[in-house]
Amino acid sequence: MSFAERHGLRSGAQRAAAKALLAEIEARGLEAVRFSFPDLHGILRGKTLAAAEVATALENGVGFASSLFAKDTSNKTVFPVFTAGGGLGMHEMEGAADALMIADPETFRVLPWARATGWVLCDPYFASGKPVPFATRALLRGALARLAEAGYDYLAGLEIEFHVFRLQDAPLRPEDAGQPGTPPEVSLLTSGYQLLAEQRYDLLEPAIEILRKNLAGLGLPLRSFECEYGPSQLEVTLSALPGLGSADAMVLFRSAAKQILRRHGYHATFMCRPKLPNVMSSGWHLHQSLLRRPDGANAFVPDREQVLSATGMQWLAGLLAHAPGVAALATPTINGYKRYRPYSLAPERIVWGRDNRGALLRVLGGPGDPGTRIENRIGEPAANPYLYFASQIHAGLAGLRRKLEPGPPEERPYDSNAPLLPRTLGEALEALRQDAVLGEGLGATFVDYFCHIKEAEIARCNLEVSDWEQREYFEMF
Repeated sequence: MSFAERHGLRSGAQRAAAKALLAEIEARGLEAVRFSFPDLHGILRGKTLAAAEVATALENGVGFASSLFAKDTSNKTVFPVFTAGGGLGMHEMEGAADALMIADPETFRVLPWARATGWVLCDPYFASGKPVPFATRALLRGALARLAEAGYDYLAGLEIEFHVFRLQDAPLRPEDAGQPGTPPEVSLLTSGYQLLAEQRYDLLEPAIEILRKNLAGLGLPLRSFECEYGPSQLEVTLSALPGLGSADAMVLFRSAAKQILRRHGYHATFMCRPKLPNVMSSGWHLHQSLLRRPDGANAFVPDREQVLSATGMQWLAGLLAHAPGVAALATPTINGYKRYRPYSLAPERIVWGRDNRGALLRVLGGPGDPGTRIENRIGEPAANPYLYFASQIHAGLAGLRRKLEPGPPEERPYDSNAPLLPRTLGEALEALRQDAVLGEGLGATFVDYFCHIKEAEIARCNLEVSDWEQREYFEMF
């Protein structure tokens, strides 16, 4: 009996998808398949298998070092994995022992940019059949299950801002191979600040065309390609999908965009605020609504002349109440907090507004509009989507359980006396540690794990001498 059968890891639909996957490999003459899983940071990691090995791998998984779960954004291992419990209190991770990637056959794609290559998303398990507790896709699946128990499904649409530059030099000298390595040298594709300007869009079109054709071949729900405000800045929007599907689409989109454009001499970055002169911050706006399970109707649509239904208002209030802790999951990099500033089309305070782009939460729609939704503008494009979505669900459910009220909308969000969002990642991590709802929803073990890795990144940052410090002190003192 295979690993997947022994531990009941295949639904009937997945078994059918696995057969279809193998048939497609043969019909298309594929030579390799990438088995990938998203790590804590939402970065895809995995192994590429020869086509002849795929059938066995689908049933018994693909082994990998469990220490991949112990790494920060520089790929440094920040837990002592060669001690008792692997530094995480789990004997399964001692000595960087193997975990297994178990493929979700329903996610299979053929990669348009890589010759004769397929791709499939996986979920990590230990050899005992126990799910790895730090696997973020599973954490979202658990949040969605709780939401289903309450009678709802989660629907998410994505607006993703990012930068695309011309690659001038990719430093490949041995001295550039650090942890992290030397970043590439780039030049702009456009200059100036012209939001939605067709002329600027046309300058970006060569890169966009490459991206559009390849992403369409992946079957992603592409909606629009837009010229954003800053130089060399784009926005791509994806149509709404059910929660897990939308998170999977984000991970695939982000990884594919970087790979595709790099092959054509471009550098795509989802870093929130690159340290380049005159560039703008990038955000990730998450549009969300709830669908009632009995009839599939949007539960946020109000019956009368109101902004949201009672369900929608309570969900909104939950998002406001837990925004400080959510920030750590929606903006998980030190860099991302440089985006929260007044009068910048980015949120600064914990407020909501009706169709107000300065508010943290922007409510759109109204009576009779099936597209009624809440847009959360807190996120940065580098966020792990599984954690971002899970944080919304746990916060929103708390609002429903407690029947919270969000108060009136804010018309002048930057002049409000409402509480500020966390100013730094450190502040956000402290808020996350103190948030009982998010701690219970994600699990105390995961919250401690997440904060430990992020605090290791902060510690490394604090040891670096920045350009700001050099300018501020070197001549003065």
